[in-house]
Amino acid sequence: MPWGRSGSAVLLLLSGRAIGRAKARDPSPTEMSVEPWASPQDQAAADHAHSTHAASSQDQEQHPDKLCLDSFWSEVETIRQGSGYADLDCSRRDSRQSEEGEQEEQWLADAGLSNLISEDSEDVDNAVLLSTLTRTQAEAVQRRLDSYTLSLRKRNKPAPRDVRDIFNSPISQTLLPESQCSEDLAQNSMASVAKSPLSAVTPEHQRCAPKEEFFITDVAYCEQAVIFLKQAKLPQNNSQRKKEDGTLPRVICPKCRLGVTHIQDLSHSDMKKVRQLALIDMTALCDLLELEVKRHKTSKRKIPESTLFGVPLAALLENDQKVRPNTSTPLFLQALLTFLEKKGVDSEGILRVPGSQSRIKMLQQNLESNFYAGHISWDEVSPNDAAALLKKFIRELPAPLLTAEYLNTFSAVRDITELKQKLHMLNLLILLLPEPNRNTLKALLEFLSRVVSREKRNRMNLWAVATIMAPNLFLHKAVPSRLTEGAEKGHAEKAADVMRLLIRYQDLLWTIPNFLMSQVRKLNENSNRRYQFYDRRIKNLLRKIHTDSREKPDKNTSEPCRTVKIHVGDLMSSTMEFQLNVNSRVSDLLAQFHRQFLRSPDNGKGKVRRNGSVAFPDCALYEVGGNIGEHCLDPDTHLLDLYNSNSGGEWVIKLRPNGGRGL
Repeated sequence: MPWGRSGSAVLLLLSGRAIGRAKARDPSPTEMSVEPWASPQDQAAADHAHSTHAASSQDQEQHPDKLCLDSFWSEVETIRQGSGYADLDCSRRDSRQSEEGEQEEQWLADAGLSNLISEDSEDVDNAVLLSTLTRTQAEAVQRRLDSYTLSLRKRNKPAPRDVRDIFNSPISQTLLPESQCSEDLAQNSMASVAKSPLSAVTPEHQRCAPKEEFFITDVAYCEQAVIFLKQAKLPQNNSQRKKEDGTLPRVICPKCRLGVTHIQDLSHSDMKKVRQLALIDMTALCDLLELEVKRHKTSKRKIPESTLFGVPLAALLENDQKVRPNTSTPLFLQALLTFLEKKGVDSEGILRVPGSQSRIKMLQQNLESNFYAGHISWDEVSPNDAAALLKKFIRELPAPLLTAEYLNTFSAVRDITELKQKLHMLNLLILLLPEPNRNTLKALLEFLSRVVSREKRNRMNLWAVATIMAPNLFLHKAVPSRLTEGAEKGHAEKAADVMRLLIRYQDLLWTIPNFLMSQVRKLNENSNRRYQFYDRRIKNLLRKIHTDSREKPDKNTSEPCRTVKIHVGDLMSSTMEFQLNVNSRVSDLLAQFHRQFLRSPDNGKGKVRRNGSVAFPDCALYEVGGNIGEHCLDPDTHLLDLYNSNSGGEWVIKLRPNGGRGL
């Protein structure tokens, strides 16, 4: 992945070294920064801004107070007494236990590796995905396959092939060297980091109270964990491990020259590959951190005859999309959150103060009967009743919002010590959620973030909101949970801490790490080569060609001219020429498009607002084909780097999914 700075900067960041502060700007919990380095003057200004602005709020957010903890257990008790929750602690007895080997078989299927245990699979099928994996990721696959093989032996069934046989097969050798070469380079680079102890590269004042954390996504999260675990074993680090004080730093994610990719920016076919690779990396990370997480499989439950509550998210969305085709979250949830944002965010104790049970029951019945008919009036609804109904809607879903498969993994994040590794795990888990669950969770977190932003009015800080909402997300009648076991204060605080991270760092968690984007591109490239292996007569010739082409080509440093297709309104067949240089960005190309096609006196494509200003369609540049399916590009993407990364892809200007009203 191209970077604007030298590779050594990435290595220093991986080891925790703070070379400089970010430029002074408005503090935000998560920041995508193109240039994270700053001059000493900027550093001094940033330190002063932090000391004057954030000191008091950080002191208040270190740990939840007694009121927060009481609210947590009050919420747990409410859930226990709710319909269907009376036997919450005993739900483990009712859950179906997976047969020996069943979890591994399902894991291999979800990771796109079910062909490893299929008798009629070919080497090329196995090599395509395996060729993109790092060493630690491949070891995680091998462990799952070994466990599956052991279960088959106990049942006297023939074992599948060893994954190492796939790596050593002649066909895979033509696919693997490029991946292995890049991994060897990463391993050598990270090995140099491991030789430097944390105490030698981390200033004392930053070890005591870090105000900023750098979040690197170019290297696989499991490979980063390997380095941190090696450093933690050094004697000088064992004696200087600082105790986490509960404050949350500002996390800066240096933006690479290919920009940031958000979840909604990729096509469905590429997101399927992202989920497979994310599952492998998350599993490898769990293995390294010794997190014993078993995916839960719930039995089917009878769906109540209801239109809103207790309806599976997928079914609810399917019905809503008949009314509004492009909706990504349930219409009822949208209406409820819209009302709460208008009338509830400034209400003191919102989410904590309980509503009237009788009024909540009547409101629910009214919504069930009249919501889709449009006969609902929100004027007389109490914000506290609406907030209680929001929590009720979440916990009455037939399956957890965080899914039965990954709910316990989300809960296990609380046992991870390092903040970065917590964020790594949460980032991968968000990618693994089904689209309806992920979009619904994002809508909920955005609302909770707005509640926290009005703390001075509603008296609900981040800890207060997190402790109230954690039981509603992490406790579910369909999945056994250890959340309420053990010391009350410790478990409540840890569970709320995961909720706190989801709220505070949601913008970062909804992005696709650079290393996964690189692996998806390699996966697509290798998949495109598959046809070459079907003719065994030319296999040796192709192997020679691939060997010759494995030498890394020089990057195109000239200034080519690219033809950009335009698929906007009545410009469907138009094209535009754009001259590339080393500083050209997507924003520059879109600016030329607006000048040439939209704001030209001959075109007049803008829509005149009531105040006389002109609104132009919300367009974006898409990368289509080559080693990617379809990718909506970040405005800060450097186009020459993109061209070098995927010279076979086309560039197309299209309307954003929600920008169709502009023309």
